[in-house]
Amino acid sequence: MADPSVEIHLFAAARAAVSASVLNLPAGTLFTILDRIESDYPAFTAVRPRCSYLIDGVSAHGDIDIASGSRVDVLPPFAGG
Repeated sequence: MADPSVEIHLFAAARAAVSASVLNLPAGTLFTILDRIESDYPAFTAVRPRCSYLIDGVSAHGDIDIASGSRVDVLPPFAGG
């Protein structure tokens, strides 16, 4: 049986807000997963509006379903160029 979780990779300010570079959370919609991160790590609330997201390497827009076993990259704006 496959693991019913999603691997969340956090970068830069998102990583700092949760004090971790990777989280494993239950599969669901993107917004449900992000709400769970905010609930567990309130500092993420300030970072979330500035982030973009990749689901298995593809840019995600809106509240899409994320299957178990997927990877979500949480990408806040990066400084520099």
